[in-house]
Amino acid sequence: MFLWRAEVKPGVSVAFTDTGAGNLALHVGDDAGAVLRRRIRLEDATGIAPRRFQYMNQVHGNEVSVVAEPGTGAEPGADAPTADALVSLGGPLAVMVADCIPLVLVGAGASGPVLAAVHAGRPGLFSGVIPAAVEQMRAAGATDIRAWLGPSVCGSCYEVPAGLREEVSAVLPSAWSTTSWGTPALDLPGAAASQLDALGVPVEYRGPCTLENDSLFSYRRDSRSGRFAGLVWTHE
Repeated sequence: MFLWRAEVKPGVSVAFTDTGAGNLALHVGDDAGAVLRRRIRLEDATGIAPRRFQYMNQVHGNEVSVVAEPGTGAEPGADAPTADALVSLGGPLAVMVADCIPLVLVGAGASGPVLAAVHAGRPGLFSGVIPAAVEQMRAAGATDIRAWLGPSVCGSCYEVPAGLREEVSAVLPSAWSTTSWGTPALDLPGAAASQLDALGVPVEYRGPCTLENDSLFSYRRDSRSGRFAGLVWTHE
């Protein structure tokens, strides 16, 4: 169910699911009832129930939504905001991906942890979703923010047209890459790490490549792919 899971600070855990948890997305043509049952099973496995993970309707933008209270909705995934980053003062958060970066951020606030979950794909990185999320965390009082970069397609596998590499690298120089077979590519994890470094946010973990790992969903490997999740939650 979990590719990686750890208590990263006292009372705060981060995890990244694998295909054993099943598809967790409602927008990929899967049976909605089955998806919701998987989400409930995930909440039981992490021990957050009766709280719920807050999901979002991800659109490859840079909108940040603040979750005011820990999720306790009667149905998992209810009232998902349209955004590509979520920030909470302890409420459990989830981000879904299948090649994009599931970025989790944890900071210390005056009254407890400040959490964020970020959908960092190419358009989001290009438009500044990571700086926007960090800015919102700091506006909420977060200090000592740290980052966990979940599994995503790596710079040796993310082939793109040469023109797109030029366009993205003009804004994100560290994104410039070449595939292992010699064609133009983008290194999204490298670009994300560089953005975080510029923001003074250390990276504690970097996950493996989704395209190279059959235990992870990958849209590039299969366009009918499901979605795995990056998760962050506080213990009660």
